[in-house]
Amino acid sequence: MAEQRPPAPAGPRLPGRLTAELIMRSPQYMSCIKFYEIDLRGNKIAAIENLGATQNQFDSIDLSDNAIVRVDGFPKLLRLKQLLLNNNRVGRIARGLEEFIPSLETLILTNNRINNLQDIDPLATLSKLEHLSLHGNPVMTKPNYRLYVISKLPRLKVLDFKKVKQKERDAAKALFSSEEAQTAHASKTFEPDEDLAAAQQQAGVANGGGAEQGAGAMETEDAAVASSAAAAATSAPSQEQMVAIKAAIANAQTLEEIQQLEEALKTGHLPSEIRVEGGGQGGGGGEANGGKPDGMEVG
Repeated sequence: MAEQRPPAPAGPRLPGRLTAELIMRSPQYMSCIKFYEIDLRGNKIAAIENLGATQNQFDSIDLSDNAIVRVDGFPKLLRLKQLLLNNNRVGRIARGLEEFIPSLETLILTNNRINNLQDIDPLATLSKLEHLSLHGNPVMTKPNYRLYVISKLPRLKVLDFKKVKQKERDAAKALFSSEEAQTAHASKTFEPDEDLAAAQQQAGVANGGGAEQGAGAMETEDAAVASSAAAAATSAPSQEQMVAIKAAIANAQTLEEIQQLEEALKTGHLPSEIRVEGGGQGGGGGEANGGKPDGMEVG
């Protein structure tokens, strides 16, 4: 009779990883609502991965009490109706979930880190989603939070364990009657340290060609500044002109003459009455002047 070998020991469990080996070891049972469920609670899992090992056999997956930060990483799980993610660190929800979990009816995200209203938008494509909990997330403190979620998920029946009433649907429809109204309201809830790149991209879309126009305006302004700087450099008074102007100020007879000469000192444009040494004259050009009408001569 052949000797029976003992079963091979299972491989080491990787802390913080949702591995195929962990999935095979985890409890599987029929829940009280007749869902075939797998229990993956409390394994310090940081990311959703390797769920293909479930072979689409479960109606419900319990990933509560882990360290998951993003709702994504699903293979095609056409049977999945319930996803439990309470007590994690979820702050982001991936787009395109409808391609992988199209039958999802219940999503529990209680006690996570979802901050902004626009973070909820990816759930709008889950056409069968009827039960959602965001209780214990910072997003609940945003103005009109409940109405915003109802407007995004019109098939929702229960939000945060409270039935969605018809008057709430009507109020949500009135407040967020257009996509533009939803976008404007969601943008007001943006936190500076959250999803900055997405907000910048959204602002660029909203402004259309405004960025290009702004760039053109900046170039025009820069050119004007450069032109002014060049003009200032050209009109700067020479040492001889400054001496001539200061001497003229000292000899001025009226307040008006003093003001004109002080202005000339700032701009470098000498009045025609002032002549510098060597026969040059005002106007900034220093050209020879054959005569000097009614003016004062310096040097």
